[in-house]
Amino acid sequence: MRGLLQFYGAARTGRWSGRLIQVQNLPRPTIEGLEALDAARDAAILGDADLLKAIFGNPAQVLSDLIRTALTAAEGHRLIVCDESAIEARVLAWLADEQWRLEVFRTHGKIYEASASQMFKVPLEKIKKGNPEYALRQKGKVAELALGYQGGPGALTKMGALNMGILEDELPALVGAWRGANKKIVKLWFQIEDDAKRVIREKIKVSRDKYGFTVDDKSLLMHLPSGRELVYQNARIEDNQIVFDGQEQKRWVKIPTYGGKLAENLTQAIARDCMTEAMVRMREAGYQIRMTVHDEIVAEMLIGVGSIEEVEMMMGEPIPWADGLPLKGAGFESQYYRKD
Repeated sequence: MRGLLQFYGAARTGRWSGRLIQVQNLPRPTIEGLEALDAARDAAILGDADLLKAIFGNPAQVLSDLIRTALTAAEGHRLIVCDESAIEARVLAWLADEQWRLEVFRTHGKIYEASASQMFKVPLEKIKKGNPEYALRQKGKVAELALGYQGGPGALTKMGALNMGILEDELPALVGAWRGANKKIVKLWFQIEDDAKRVIREKIKVSRDKYGFTVDDKSLLMHLPSGRELVYQNARIEDNQIVFDGQEQKRWVKIPTYGGKLAENLTQAIARDCMTEAMVRMREAGYQIRMTVHDEIVAEMLIGVGSIEEVEMMMGEPIPWADGLPLKGAGFESQYYRKD
């Protein structure tokens, strides 16, 4: 297959975009466990709908679950699939210099448990299976997934908080608890917005340790630590809000933005550049990269050549322009593509 990805397809971050098969947007499987996935795959290959129905109940759902597994390695090869583990949470903590979060990523990496511990003032060691405090992990998880970019109760709802058993009345307190535990991230949102507004209004340059802003003609340029720039075309202030011109659904429209959204663009762009550094290392080491899926790299290698351990090491190596950013690769090897 060719042409699955478009380089720099995401205008605001520079990430790759899916094309044709849309590998960036494949359905998340509901089948749990590798043995069950293998059994479903074997039955589907045989075309045995009755067997699929007898084992899994809904053949159509099973076929949806198996879309990923249709992407297979060539004969005599296998896929090495490796992800930059929790890369956005790591980059955001690094940008804000939120030290307790950085320490989590440098050690055990249990950010959901650690977040719950910070939010609800419960010792981390108590948030484990079998203890009543373990119920707090779910709140820590949904808060981590929803609130890093200035989201509120609505963002928690979109992330499925109500389906997780969290009451609607609890959402504002959950937002407050997360922001209270991450004061430096909250500060980062407002600092980025204030910096951008100043540059647009005064036509000056603002430089911070890990990012900066300048203006070029009518465009606002966000400078990344990698040396790359993000462009906000015809950026201006309207009713004290930053707006710029961009494409949505292949139409040019006016797009509003704010501190949390700019922090998201910055974080995802840096995450993209971290993955690109790993891709260059892998190519230089002889790895044949077939595709990237968000923060995941998929390589196809002859059996016996290369290893997941080597790829994890390359994806976790420090980056010169991101001093102090703790990175970690996590992945697996498989004959076909799947979620770990």
